[in-house]
Amino acid sequence: MPRGDGRWSWRPPRRVLDYARQDAGDGHRPPHLDELAETVTNAVDALTGGRMCAVINATGVVLHTNLGRAPLSRSAIEAVNAAAGYSTIEFDLRTGRRGKRGTTAKSLLCELTGAPAALAVNNAAAALLLALATLARGREVVVSRGELIEIGGEFRIPAIMEAAGVKLVEVGTTNRTHLSDYADAINERTAMLMVVHPSNYRIEGFTARPQLSAVVKLAKSHRLLMLHDLGSGLLDGALGNEPTLKASLREDVDLAVFSGDKLFGGPQAGLIVGRADLVARLARNPVARAVRIDKLTLAALEATLMSHLADRLDDLPVWRALRLTPEDIRPRADRLRAALGGAASLRPGVSVVGGGSLPGEGLPSVLVDIDPRPASEVTVLARLRAASPPVIARTERGRVVVDLRTVPPDQDGLLARILRGALPAAARTTE
Repeated sequence: MPRGDGRWSWRPPRRVLDYARQDAGDGHRPPHLDELAETVTNAVDALTGGRMCAVINATGVVLHTNLGRAPLSRSAIEAVNAAAGYSTIEFDLRTGRRGKRGTTAKSLLCELTGAPAALAVNNAAAALLLALATLARGREVVVSRGELIEIGGEFRIPAIMEAAGVKLVEVGTTNRTHLSDYADAINERTAMLMVVHPSNYRIEGFTARPQLSAVVKLAKSHRLLMLHDLGSGLLDGALGNEPTLKASLREDVDLAVFSGDKLFGGPQAGLIVGRADLVARLARNPVARAVRIDKLTLAALEATLMSHLADRLDDLPVWRALRLTPEDIRPRADRLRAALGGAASLRPGVSVVGGGSLPGEGLPSVLVDIDPRPASEVTVLARLRAASPPVIARTERGRVVVDLRTVPPDQDGLLARILRGALPAAARTTE
């Protein structure tokens, strides 16, 4: 290599030849053609190696934030493909004139939730920012100190409130907040009371927090707005301690904000439902244009809403995974164990929901426990990540662990082949 240190080899691919010429002009040995070719190849690999690609999620984490959280349903994927070209995102086929973006999604959201009005933006943090900036800018918003969460990507509720131009008023303590704490904080500058579901952590022990209904009643008695940030978007039913959107609306909150992915099972989006006059104000805010969702997300959201309206939760991969029992998983896990030979065994274990949902709660599962020897578990995991498609698994106590809860059944054979290829021959030997 020129100068013996490869100084120019880290350059962008299009500049490699320029810098090689410069070095040659400075009196250094010009690189050979094979050196140039290798350097350009390495530079291209470095530039494109981080491109997004599909993976097999064998971790058992259903809403794996680093792997994109909720996988889209087949109908949502088909809708995205259909919308990828020219589409009717802002065109009314009945009149032949310009239409409004998101009209169908709003109508479906209202039909699904029973809310008077709805709005969809690009993520839940944007939804909260828009609501606060529109309805409480320059005024105070009261929040329990135990609900000042930090969500993914280091976005913190206090930082979002600051960006929205509102003054945060913390009440209570980390573990205990009483209704009287909210009441004592209300003054002429107060615009809103806000309840935030701490969906990515749990405080246990000596704790207290008022019922949502009590906070709503307090807000209405002072003619204040009441906003409920539910986080992961559980629509209805019982799932751990997760609050549901329908229960929130029954308590008559003014606005509810939640995620379109996570437990809702669709694309990343921020969904807002509630009073029609308030939602209309949000839609008129110029910030709404800055945080609106794109046509592909909108298409996927519409398809997800249709699945909910038809009560076809099993269409949504997240809900299929959540509903699996150990009895459902065991036959598949046993076939994978047999395919891997003596290196693999089965044992009971726990999957997790992930994605900032149901912290501390597990889903009983059956794990495929793999002895990687004579290789290390780190080596085997690296081989799995280098496969096509990459396989993401986990390790426990020196073993490679596969949880089929998050693997679609039609990928079982492919997963078995990749695992066999990643294991040393000695580990694959059948007992």
